[in-house]
Amino acid sequence: MLSRLVLTDFRNHADLTLAVGRGFVVLTGENGAGKTNILEAVSLLAPGRGLRRAALSDIARQGGPGGFGVAADLLAPIEPAAALAPIDSSVALATGTQAGAAERRLVRIQGAATGANALLEWLTVLWLTPAMDRLFVEPAGERRRFLDRLTLALSSTHGVHATRYDAAMRARNRVLAEDGDGEWLSALEAQMAEHGAAIDAARRETVALLSDALAGQAAGVFPRAALALEGWSGDALRLLDALRHGRARDAAAGRTLVGPHRADLVVTHRDKGQAAGLASTGEQKALLLGIVLAHVDLVAVRTGRPPVLLLDEVAAHLDPARRAALFDQLRGRGQVWMTGTEEALFADVGTGATHIAV
Repeated sequence: MLSRLVLTDFRNHADLTLAVGRGFVVLTGENGAGKTNILEAVSLLAPGRGLRRAALSDIARQGGPGGFGVAADLLAPIEPAAALAPIDSSVALATGTQAGAAERRLVRIQGAATGANALLEWLTVLWLTPAMDRLFVEPAGERRRFLDRLTLALSSTHGVHATRYDAAMRARNRVLAEDGDGEWLSALEAQMAEHGAAIDAARRETVALLSDALAGQAAGVFPRAALALEGWSGDALRLLDALRHGRARDAAAGRTLVGPHRADLVVTHRDKGQAAGLASTGEQKALLLGIVLAHVDLVAVRTGRPPVLLLDEVAAHLDPARRAALFDQLRGRGQVWMTGTEEALFADVGTGATHIAV
């Protein structure tokens, strides 16, 4: 978890330093004050493009010198010798861009340059934003991205497989469009098969683990979700065969029509037996919260540390009973950052929270 966050020329924040505690971190302020920007900065301490999926060039402060910086001190547990009690040691994480290289992301851990995937060794960051409230009625691609974030938190190699699969698929599509070399096609399809099978296996493991966790939840304020993954599934040989036999079809379509990039996460309201997309807006948000809470527990068990959870405007559209129930379930689950326009929305978080007016 974070103990300090420093932003430099990040969105509307020219220079901001926050000291935060272990539990709830509550950010309140008017719309446009930059609360979500702070959450976005924390989300960039993980691999990927952050909670807004913004281009790096759009993040640097307008009117600034160019480039931006996000730095954090992380309290990382160190295993003690024998019977000594665990202690905390501060680990420095940093990411950002430099002026003149707006789309080249830099990452440093303890001052040493590294790749973004190395951040997963120290920190897992999960988030929910208002834009995700429509997850169950959006196109399948949005649910795949959501599932892939959940999967990456449980399988650190998932992002590498996804990146290499996408690159090979784009290249294959170009070769098919140009009626290109068959040997090159075979090589690209072999890459897609290898990485595609790994993607499918990791996703299905995540769905299975989450399904078991959700099935074991007691019925309560938050409805229980049932999860399934639809679409292509199989090993590398099966995908390789499908790709080779589908060349003519894919060339005519102008895209690859089989593979894990066509999968969809299917979510059902378990107690009603109803597709999540047909549930009320409030029920959809509650289903999503239930999935995320179950995932938080899975990550804590798998990695040995709770993730940092970012909840943007999560309290605004919950009734008081569900709001209090949410805070009760989040308490003790690690560091939870929440935003809102009114301090009164967080009256039930209890003592020990860090409250910051933005």
